[in-house]
Amino acid sequence: MMTSKGFTLIELLIVVVIIGILAAIAIPRFSSTKAKAFDSAAKSDLRNAMSAQEGYFADNQTYAPVSNLTITTSTGIALGGAGSAGGYSMSSKHTASTKTFTVIVGSGTSTDGKIQ
Repeated sequence: MMTSKGFTLIELLIVVVIIGILAAIAIPRFSSTKAKAFDSAAKSDLRNAMSAQEGYFADNQTYAPVSNLTITTSTGIALGGAGSAGGYSMSSKHTASTKTFTVIVGSGTSTDGKIQ
C-alpha cells in the first residue's frame, strides 16, 4: 500500500479561509490604532508648542505667533496659532486624521480651525 505525503486541496482551502477571517478581524483594529497614534502625535506637538510659547513669554513678556517659535513638529503635523500680550491660541492636526486639537490660554482668540 502506498502512502501519500502532503496536504489535500480541501485542507489548504480551509487554512486560507481561516487566515482570511483573522485578517478581516485584525485590519480594522490596526487602522484604529494608527489613528490613535496620529492623534497622540498631534497632541504631543501641541504640548511642545505650549512649552515653547511659555518660554517665549518668559523672555519677551508677550506671546508669539507659532511661526516665530522654534518648534520641530512630527511628520505630518500641521501647527498654527497666534499670540498677543494677554494670551495665545494654537491648533494642531495630523494630515491623516480628522481631529483638530486646540488650546486657548488667557485672552487668546480662537484660531477658527486655521492651521498654517
